[in-house]
Amino acid sequence: MNKLRLATVWLDGCSGCHMSLLDIDEALMGVAMKADLVYGPLVDAQEFPKTVDVTLVEGAVSSQEDLEKIQLVRQRTKLLVALGDCAVTSNVPAMRNPVPVKKLLERIYVEGADVHPGVPSNGVPKLLKAAVPLQDVVRVDLHVPGCPPPAGTIAFVVGELLEGRMPELSGKVRFG
Repeated sequence: MNKLRLATVWLDGCSGCHMSLLDIDEALMGVAMKADLVYGPLVDAQEFPKTVDVTLVEGAVSSQEDLEKIQLVRQRTKLLVALGDCAVTSNVPAMRNPVPVKKLLERIYVEGADVHPGVPSNGVPKLLKAAVPLQDVVRVDLHVPGCPPPAGTIAFVVGELLEGRMPELSGKVRFG
């Protein structure tokens, strides 16, 4: 039996969804028997693979780098899951949306600096005008809300996907 190719991606979020994924504890063994984790912050792969069966994506799309990454992920993934409130609604990353990007960067790097004030030109990703949820820029196959989604919910979703079934989430998930 061929194992499914599973990936996780962390965009603009806190990594809480990845921590909740790790909290599925012994269910990880069942996942490992049915899937190869081919990309993510828990894996040493540097480039997103050419073909992935399921990708769990945490975080909002906030920068040009995020946008390019999620577009590549979508092209190479059969089933894309928006995991957590940031991916589903843009949640906390969107709190910056009312502030123009230039003003935001000046507040952080100039007004908030104790030494060497100035907006850096290297090492800071180019921010989009607004942080947006995944479905604003790519097709999403499944939305799993929660901040973060509970480990049991993630275990259920991943288990169903690995069995080739689309999880029925009504009554099983909530925002926040």
